[in-house]
Amino acid sequence: MGKDVIIACDFSSKEDCLNFLKKFKDESLFLKIGMELFYATGPSIVKEIKDMGHKVFLDLKLHDIPNTVMKSMKVLSSIGADMTNVHAGGTIKMMQGALKGLESENKQRPLLIAVTQLTSTDQESMQKDLLINSPIEDVVAHYALNTKKAGLDGVVCSPLEVEKIKSVCGKDFITVTPGIRFADGEVGDQARIATPANAKKWGSDYIVVGRPITQAEDPVKAYKQCVSDFVD
Repeated sequence: MGKDVIIACDFSSKEDCLNFLKKFKDESLFLKIGMELFYATGPSIVKEIKDMGHKVFLDLKLHDIPNTVMKSMKVLSSIGADMTNVHAGGTIKMMQGALKGLESENKQRPLLIAVTQLTSTDQESMQKDLLINSPIEDVVAHYALNTKKAGLDGVVCSPLEVEKIKSVCGKDFITVTPGIRFADGEVGDQARIATPANAKKWGSDYIVVGRPITQAEDPVKAYKQCVSDFVD
């Protein structure tokens, strides 16, 4: 499996997103469309970006009862994303429902992955807020194994947990890792982070990079640095 850098297009309007993409001219990118941009623009933004020659990770993190998630994924299957996701905390049955919804309308379905624990969550907040007392790396590995049992393609996790997930779920199980920062960059609201080079060393398949690229003085240069550190 080839590695790739996914740019998180966390913009509040289509205009801001398209203005950002103009900086890259004819380059083909892998872009994450999250809740902010999707809710601001609607599903048409996915088609518009796909028509520009880019790939899309639709990051809506569905988490509801299995039937609702199944029906929602059935609708999303027609949008044309290359990857989409749910929360692994919704249980194996919910994840199976998501997969069933995607496959019911589209045999060439997008990759379906599940969020384990958000990279803004640390051990203390997981214990105090969620009452989960196991070590966070064990919780993430358990969620990943549930994801594999449900038939999904991989998980969203911190780069710190990739090696353990690969050991539990196999080297072909996809790991998509946000929480990426340059060595001299600001941490922001992330708790479990890594540089692109460390993510590569630990075996991440995809890294998701937002502010270090989108808010950089030279976004194209920052993106190319990520590619150089992670892919090349």
